Amino acid sequence: MAETRRRLRSSTVVLGGMGVLAAALSACGSDPDRRCVDRDSYDYIKGYKIVADKNCKSGSSSAGKSRKTGKTGKAKVADADWYYDADVSGGYAEDGTFSRSEAVDRGGFGCSGSGSGGG
Repeated sequence: MAETRRRLRSSTVVLGGMGVLAAALSACGSDPDRRCVDRDSYDYIKGYKIVADKNCKSGSSSAGKSRKTGKTGKAKVADADWYYDADVSGGYAEDGTFSRSEAVDRGGFGCSGSGSGGG
């Protein structure tokens, strides 16, 4: 009985460890975290105001510059754009980048990227 319990625990640890490793490796190939922000809303303390994703063109940078109202009567953001790898707090995003390629180059856990070497 004790041997069965021990075997179950060790297999759970191995499977859990493999899951963590798989998640870390797959994170390298995935898209960076992004938020749709209004470029015109920058606040020195808070950063950029996060707006609805529909204001940013899917998969590309620089959405349209129109302030047309739709059927709902809500105005679209004039200068919305994707902001990558930002720190998000209270509806604002800061310390990120508007460059998707730069966000991918930053890498992450288990990824090769531009890191600083010790000396």
